[in-house]
Amino acid sequence: MRKRLLSAVMCIGLLGASATPALALTRQQRIARARYYRHMRHRRHMKTLKRVGVGAAGGAAIGAIAGGGKGGAIGAIAGAGAGALYDAHKKAHGHN
Repeated sequence: MRKRLLSAVMCIGLLGASATPALALTRQQRIARARYYRHMRHRRHMKTLKRVGVGAAGGAAIGAIAGGGKGGAIGAIAGAGAGALYDAHKKAHGHN
């Protein structure tokens, strides 16, 4: 009776010890995956800001050359809109 009880306790202990590292590894993988997706989401937002910003800067430059200060402001708004449309086009075709 004692041997059976001792062997049952040892089996449960070994089973628990072998399951613990697998759970810890899974948790680390989840953390790494969450960091990766957070990084990719940040990168997508940065691409959007870059595309809109470049469009706004280009529009402001052309507008300033063509119409002075007021033309620069109008050109910046138009350029930002064009940049946003370009970003939406790229995202729709899977280019982030």
